[in-house]
Amino acid sequence: MKAMHKTFMMMLIGLCASAGTPVEKLVPVNNIFSPEGFDSNDNVEVIIEGQLPNLCHRSPMKKVVITDKTVDIKITALHYHDSNPYCPEMVVPFLEKVDLGILDKGNYDITVNGKSVYKKKGEIKVNESISDAVDESVYARVEYVEKSVGTRMVKLKGYNPSDCFVLDKVEVLNNDKDVYSILPRMKQISEFCPMKMIPFEYEVELPNTLKKDKVLLHVRAMDGKSINTIFSNK
Repeated sequence: MKAMHKTFMMMLIGLCASAGTPVEKLVPVNNIFSPEGFDSNDNVEVIIEGQLPNLCHRSPMKKVVITDKTVDIKITALHYHDSNPYCPEMVVPFLEKVDLGILDKGNYDITVNGKSVYKKKGEIKVNESISDAVDESVYARVEYVEKSVGTRMVKLKGYNPSDCFVLDKVEVLNNDKDVYSILPRMKQISEFCPMKMIPFEYEVELPNTLKKDKVLLHVRAMDGKSINTIFSNK
């Protein structure tokens, strides 16, 4: 009896250990969003929409390998054993920005989670830059996007670091599929640029060009950053 009890306790300890030690696993991917408007002097990005199957999956991660005009991306998460008592059955959506770095002009084929049941294919186009400067435009320092339910209006909100820059124009591009790229371009009106946080709120009306029910809003921001959010296009 003591031997059986000891064996049972060892099995229980082993189960608890496996439940508390995560392993890295591929996760489901729904969409590869490829924004329009990147040049060969920009930090190119794609945005991956997916889901964690339950709360046993945590901390989405990405790995990128670029060979010539081929981009291979793996989206994984830390997976805790399903026997873990803190893993309720709840699908958790995620939106991961994947930096591809500065790429030569051309069309790039993208594969996410290749050689698995979660495999997705996409592509992105990189245009030739017209100057050697890194990112030819200065964009507003957007921190978040506020959507108005039932309308096509969105508000870009944030803080600019000085009052020597003001909004020049907001350009809205699309990739003819499922992404609106919003480019809030700034212009410098003074040589003197004191550090002074200036709050802003820019209202933008989205065109009704794309016909997908769900699209990505990709907002370019200062310092090569971007804000990305899903927009219901119905």
